[in-house]
Parts: sequence; C-alpha cells; structure tokens
Amino acid sequence: MANTEKDSQEERKPRIKPIIEAADSLSLGLSMVVAVLMGVGIGWLLKSVTGATWTLWIGIAIGVAAAILNVYKAYVKERKSYEELAKEPRYAIKKELEEDDDEDYGEKNY
Repeated sequence: MANTEKDSQEERKPRIKPIIEAADSLSLGLSMVVAVLMGVGIGWLLKSVTGATWTLWIGIAIGVAAAILNVYKAYVKERKSYEELAKEPRYAIKKELEEDDDEDYGEKNY
C-alpha cells in the first residue's frame, strides 16, 4: 500500500506545479495592491499618531517602494527560469545561428 501512495503522490506533483506557477504569477498583481494598501495604512497610522499630514506620504512611499521591489523580485525569478530554459538542447538553434554569423559575407570577386 505504501507504493501506491507514493505513486499517487508522484502523479499529483506534475498536476499541481502548473497551478502553483499560475497562482504565483497572479500573486504579483495582488502583492502590488496589498503593498500599496499596507503603505497607506502605515501612513494613516503615523498621521493619526503624530498629527502631521506628511507622514501619510511617507507610508504611501513605503508601499510604492515595496510594490516596486515585488516586481523586481518577480523579474529576477523569471529571468533565471528563462536562462535555465535556454540551456536545454532543444533550444540550441540560437547557438547554430551564432555560428553561422562567423561566415564571411564581404566583397565577392567574380
């Protein structure tokens, strides 16, 4: 029975992976909104504690900076996955095209 449980768990992994990747992509937009809203909340809290209006803008700036950081992290993650994908042999056409560029296409003497 242990083998059947392991087999069923192995069958589930590939099915769950695309769902997780899709949720991760969707979470980028959601995380941007949440970061800005949290920044506004922090700013509002600072404003209510200090009474200074400019502290609200500090919170908003923190939220926007956090949203930009989330976008940058997602970019780095995707860039890394594309670099790994480019290393696969079935995408070696780029290397073949680069090798063809070495040929001399200069003047021809007939």
